[in-house]
Amino acid sequence: MEVLDAVALSRRQVNENNDPNVGSARDDPNNSNSLSGLVSTLVPSLLLAAAFTIVFLILRRTLIRQYAPRSYLGSLRDHEKSPKLPKTLFGWIPAFNKIPDTYVLQHNSLDGYFLLRYLKICVVTCFVGCCMTWPVLFPINATGGAGKQQLDLLTFANVINKYRYYAHAGVAWLFVGFVFFMVTRESIYYINLRQAYLLSPLYAYRISSRSVLFSSVPDEYANERKIRQMYGKKLKNVWVATQTKDLEDKVEERNKVAMKLEAAETKLIKMADDARRKSLKKGSGDVEGAAAHVDISGESGSAAARWIQPKQRPTHKLKPLIGKKVDTINWCRSELQRMIPEVAKEQDLHRSGNAKSSNTVIVEFWNQTEAQAAYQMVAHHQPLHMAPRVIGFSPHEVVWSNTGITWRTRVIRNILCIAAVVVTIIFWSIPVAVVGLISNINSLTERIPFLSFINSIPSVILGVVTGLLPVVLLALLIAMLPPWLKFLAKTSGLPTLSQIELRVQTSYFWFQVIQVFLVTTLSSAVSKAIQPILSNPQSVTTLLATNLPLASNFYINFFILRGLTFASGALLQLVALILFNVLGRILDKTPRKAYQRWVTLSRLGLGTIFPVISNLAVIAITYSCIAPLVLGFATIGLYLFYFAYRYNLLFVNTTTVDTKGLVYPRALQHTTVGCYLLILCLLGLFGIQAAPGPLVLMVVLLIVSVLYHVSLNNAIQPLLYYLPRSLEAEEETLLRAEEGVVHSSGARNGDSYEKPGVDGSNAIGIDKGLPTPPPHKRPNLLSKFLRPDLYTDYATMRRLVPQNFAPAQYEEETAREAYHHPAITDRPPLLWVPRDQSGVSRQECMHTSHVIPMTDEGAYFDEKGKLVVVKDDTAPIFEPKIYY
Repeated sequence: MEVLDAVALSRRQVNENNDPNVGSARDDPNNSNSLSGLVSTLVPSLLLAAAFTIVFLILRRTLIRQYAPRSYLGSLRDHEKSPKLPKTLFGWIPAFNKIPDTYVLQHNSLDGYFLLRYLKICVVTCFVGCCMTWPVLFPINATGGAGKQQLDLLTFANVINKYRYYAHAGVAWLFVGFVFFMVTRESIYYINLRQAYLLSPLYAYRISSRSVLFSSVPDEYANERKIRQMYGKKLKNVWVATQTKDLEDKVEERNKVAMKLEAAETKLIKMADDARRKSLKKGSGDVEGAAAHVDISGESGSAAARWIQPKQRPTHKLKPLIGKKVDTINWCRSELQRMIPEVAKEQDLHRSGNAKSSNTVIVEFWNQTEAQAAYQMVAHHQPLHMAPRVIGFSPHEVVWSNTGITWRTRVIRNILCIAAVVVTIIFWSIPVAVVGLISNINSLTERIPFLSFINSIPSVILGVVTGLLPVVLLALLIAMLPPWLKFLAKTSGLPTLSQIELRVQTSYFWFQVIQVFLVTTLSSAVSKAIQPILSNPQSVTTLLATNLPLASNFYINFFILRGLTFASGALLQLVALILFNVLGRILDKTPRKAYQRWVTLSRLGLGTIFPVISNLAVIAITYSCIAPLVLGFATIGLYLFYFAYRYNLLFVNTTTVDTKGLVYPRALQHTTVGCYLLILCLLGLFGIQAAPGPLVLMVVLLIVSVLYHVSLNNAIQPLLYYLPRSLEAEEETLLRAEEGVVHSSGARNGDSYEKPGVDGSNAIGIDKGLPTPPPHKRPNLLSKFLRPDLYTDYATMRRLVPQNFAPAQYEEETAREAYHHPAITDRPPLLWVPRDQSGVSRQECMHTSHVIPMTDEGAYFDEKGKLVVVKDDTAPIFEPKIYY
């Protein structure tokens, strides 16, 4: 982002002296505004963060639905809930700190847990970086003799003695080595925890763990007979995707009409109830008696007619403006009476397999072992056929619009979408570069005369303009990008939402690095050196080498702003607070809308969260040996991120897209980009300063880093996606030791096959027993840190995963229709209206139910006419979560 480092070097004095050595001891230190920029960012950030935090502390005690829904929401199962915190101002903090991060793993999601772990790892990395760099490089830089002032005194730019560069090179070796050690350590940790999670009873017996999706299936293999011929007795169920475009349109139209009917019925009941209460206030003597003796089974609409005129009933036009006006309730009933049987008939056609097939097949095997074997095996003899393959996906994760894509179309789409991402990054560089120039606008005033008025701006205001304003502008630019990247990822033809999330993570990360970091840094450095470069073009490399380290001042302010305002803003959730408590009351006119708003938890898009954090880590690592002060502010800023996300994952947010934690190793890989940028920057700086010794050290470090990185990736890559056969027998042994006899023992290793139960599931009873002792003695902190292969092995990691869950049970119909297209299995919705005292709702339910189910249970209008809705699992439209 923009360089808040407004080191306003005296360009006039430089030009008058015809001296290109910008940043030399002769520069006027009074023109350096790095500290004023720091203060100008720190003060408003602190004030805003304090205000947000105070409001959060006050509101948290009363607005439990907003700030702790996971602790009590009735729609959540008990094992999904978090413990309740004290409602005092500060008493909740100790209780909050006592909850381990693994609670997120056990009660929320694997992805959420790894988000917290990645933040902790980034904090630890930056803190260790401070311990490595500050004692060595602060004295070296501060006494470097280049005459820099304020924050610039502590940067590489203040060193003129070439022999001192050996200190920077040596520290770079240590820190880069530590970062790669952390990446290696955490990769091992992730692999072992992922394997323990996927092999645990919590997950291993689910349909998703036993099902494989094959894309780009040739027409001759897109039928159940051919697939069963390939896999024989190992196969349990086959779902051949069909072309459902027409059916989707009909189902969508049917549901749209159903919701229109529900809204109209609610409006009618509301008008009748308001009229009844108005009559009561006027003192009409027989109002209550009449209300109590309605003939409910009378003619449709007769109950409402006691209170409102026929012309007051809900109406709409069949076409906007010029269409015929019709009674909405009667029209919707007649349309649904026609559409419901029509949709059901076409759904039966698809269920029977008589519809035209698509190019995707989903296969369920009897157990996880056979599913893994099919996933790891090449399915077709021709390239790109029956690929890519996906395992471990829930039905709601399938992107059905991409299931009918041939391999040729998929390749073309993928190429075009990658090209679109590249073009997007290039296009975004223009406004981002402008923002970078704004951060150093004061240095352009001498070159562009009409900007000379900026020189008269007070230094405090100038600090805000060059510091706070660019950060805000860049944040707005970045906010526009994620929806576009998600669209491109979906368009590329990826078959599941988890794959799309991972593609967005990669695309957004490179955008963050290129635009938010590199373009802004370079544009800032160029803007500060543009006048001397134009005066003396031969000095371009020296000037850029001098000014590049000074760009770090912006990132100090950036970490302050992002850390303080994001953390406090994420806790307060001001936008969500307004939407839920203000707009919700205005827009939620039906029980369904009010209930769904109440029970729906806010979701985290990890594909866009991880890149932001990864980029912060990259920035900190890149500047670690160039401007070590950045590491300190990065440590604080990233910890504030961790605190905010930890609270929200424990008490507020949920994740819907399950990548099985794959966002974590990808983020670790992205973190290494900071190492390479650090090495390349030092290579350039040493080369420009003609320091051959440190330059050679960096070349060797680059070679060693690349070789180690390639070797590491080759070793861990298969284990990121595949489950090894060696652990299955070990898991069975551990289960037997912990829980007694595991019935139907062949269900895990494939030696025998369990027959499906009456509910269509592989029901396996497990006798719970006492847990086995730890696999090894409790290590000290240092041993555990240095030996992840020994102390975070599979046997240890499986103790973090809940083991006391009963195997997933599925009703026969649920198991049979699990991976059908939603349009094939979608049934007419149950309409839900509020009950009124005059009996209008009961009569409307009776008549409407002849066409489509409708109920007035669990919702009513109180004595003030306010809609009251049940908010737990007793709601008529509540659907228990199915763990596919």
